[in-house]
Amino acid sequence: MKFDRLLSIMLVLQHRRLVPAKELAELLEVSQRTIYRDLEALSAAGVPVYAERGKHGGVGLLAGFRTDVTGLTTDEARALFVLSARGAHAALGLDQAFGSAMRKVMAALPAPHRPAAELTSRRILVDPDRWLAGPRPDFPLDTLLDAVLADRRLRLRYRHSGQRAVRGYTVDPYGLVAKAGVWYLVADHRRGPYLYRTERISRVTVTPEPVRRRPGVELAQVWDELRRQVEQRGDGIRIETRIRRSRLDMVTRIAGGYFSGPPEDDGPDWVRVPFTYPELGAVCHLLQFHADLEVTAPPEARDYLSRAASAISALYRD
Repeated sequence: MKFDRLLSIMLVLQHRRLVPAKELAELLEVSQRTIYRDLEALSAAGVPVYAERGKHGGVGLLAGFRTDVTGLTTDEARALFVLSARGAHAALGLDQAFGSAMRKVMAALPAPHRPAAELTSRRILVDPDRWLAGPRPDFPLDTLLDAVLADRRLRLRYRHSGQRAVRGYTVDPYGLVAKAGVWYLVADHRRGPYLYRTERISRVTVTPEPVRRRPGVELAQVWDELRRQVEQRGDGIRIETRIRRSRLDMVTRIAGGYFSGPPEDDGPDWVRVPFTYPELGAVCHLLQFHADLEVTAPPEARDYLSRAASAISALYRD
């Protein structure tokens, strides 16, 4: 464990001029005292570490000192070759660069670890796209990536869901996030966090103004905040249902995100499952399950579905 920690410290210091000891301790989940002991061990081993005092001080490595990745363990080598973001590199225009980088990493691995890493890349595949996701509008993500990396404010032309009109926004970007195969731009607009689905962005303009992010706030923090806003729907409206037991797996796969409680037995062929929807009209989402799902309460939800079903029946009657 100590060897891994020492190697991690060297790799961090290679990429940054000065790192506060407190930050190293938080990153490696140890005490600052342990970090100081590790730095003494590195110095004794001939690694040219040094410290600068003061408000902007920290720990650093003398310029020109480098180490390689020969300290990787077998599991770490395997982890590098599990392509958990399949398709993401191609979407960003980095597919060839990624392939070249992985070949270089493979060449730099210690010889005993190469067979395990190569076997992992052939035996493990993670596809983040949903089933039957359908075609998506083509948007040059590499252009948006260049704009985000420029650390400049952006002007967007953006169309919201269900609207035809395109609106303009000036935003301060934190970065890009891929969620279930869908790419989002995460940015502040008027000092508040927003999600912009990239396929609805029709134009991006990089302004000469530097980005104005909230101090100390990073992409992961903003994403967690926005994700909680989406997933926490408030009280909403509770819908009681009966679902045919043989179709429960399918309903769970498609609509399980709206379950507000576990399934309970309702005889040999049915289970009872409560749902929570943000508004009454959203209950139409359950019509796709036909007679395999019955809404039992509240009465206004049953009435809403009855009228919706009648309208569908009238549409196709002729």
